[in-house]
Amino acid sequence: MRVLITGAFGQLGTSLSSILNKDYEVIRTGKIVPKNNLGITLDIQNPVMVKEVIKATKPDIIINLAAITNVDYCEKYPELSKEVNIGGLMNLCDSFSGRIIHLSTDYVFDGNDGPYSENDAASPLSVYGKTKLASERILLDNNPKHLVLRGNVLYDNEQNADASFLSWVLKSLTSNTKIKVVNDQINNPTWTRSMADIIELCISKKLDGVFHWGDSDHISRYEFAKIIAEKFSLDLSLIEPITTSELNQLALRPLHSGLKTQKIEEVLNVIPPTLDDCLNKIYNEKE
Repeated sequence: MRVLITGAFGQLGTSLSSILNKDYEVIRTGKIVPKNNLGITLDIQNPVMVKEVIKATKPDIIINLAAITNVDYCEKYPELSKEVNIGGLMNLCDSFSGRIIHLSTDYVFDGNDGPYSENDAASPLSVYGKTKLASERILLDNNPKHLVLRGNVLYDNEQNADASFLSWVLKSLTSNTKIKVVNDQINNPTWTRSMADIIELCISKKLDGVFHWGDSDHISRYEFAKIIAEKFSLDLSLIEPITTSELNQLALRPLHSGLKTQKIEEVLNVIPPTLDDCLNKIYNEKE
């Protein structure tokens, strides 16, 4: 089976490509293909380019990871965010008749009463959350056999990944830089390899509709940072708690959020890993 991944050179795309390469023919695409990487340049905003790449590669399935995920950037540039996060997905639907797996987010919820199940009403606070919810609905209206997989706080120890909380904490503390971390945003941080494993299962089991995946620990970012520091023997005193309101960020964040995973656990017969298990594996690979 031939699998085309958009946004394949981010932290999740890197993990997913590594997992899928064992059993699938993987076509990696990205708006920019990093030096020394094999892949195809693809800007999902460009409908002509999307059609040409799909026609040339003839994938059996597309996994859409391409998106603007910087929440404050989306708030500052809402039209561009819509063009990428909504328009890009529409271009894929218009040019491809096969199955699409689309990665979404817990930011489709308002964070008043998390963690959330698939049946809870979505009510996004930010432009980012609104564009992701709109893209979900477009995808499933196009074909209910597509899959929306929501995740939250994806992390890995990718040195070049701007979005990785783990990498940011490790880089900061290793260089003895003090960091302020919010203590009132609750999620269940998810290792990219955990998400990649689930995506592989979703492909083989042909899941469709909406599912949630996240690892098992529901904690604040501040607690997460402290656990990272302890695991990697770094200085906890460099981590200072701060409230979300004190950061004066442009976009509102869901505070008490995170995702319930009982539905996908039952369907796939899986158990979410613990944060400790994931960090142990990352730490041992570092050695």
